[in-house]
Amino acid sequence: MLRTNLKHLETEEETLKVIQNNENVVICCGRMGPMCIPVYGILDQLKAQYPDVCFFDQEFDIPAAGFIKSLPECASFMGLPFTVYFKNGKVVAATTSIQNKEQITAILDREFNHQHPVL
Repeated sequence: MLRTNLKHLETEEETLKVIQNNENVVICCGRMGPMCIPVYGILDQLKAQYPDVCFFDQEFDIPAAGFIKSLPECASFMGLPFTVYFKNGKVVAATTSIQNKEQITAILDREFNHQHPVL
């Protein structure tokens, strides 16, 4: 199990259930490596800002990760983590390797129609 503050997905059954039962889901599939740890931290920070999004992690080296690895959107990915964004059970975005907070929030805002409050 990854040492993050995100909810962990350990089986393919759990993964499919989460995707089917939630409108907006982000799954970050990786290891505890230098490209993955920053992404887990950013997703953890964004949980409060995006309460309508379910954020999860998944270990890259467990059998259940085969689901994420085999997605057509991830076929050409070379670096970890694989971060996949699901809307109503369908992949709407996927990224590979390290992403910064601005890159992640741009995807969340675009794909999940998130509106920031006007200050």
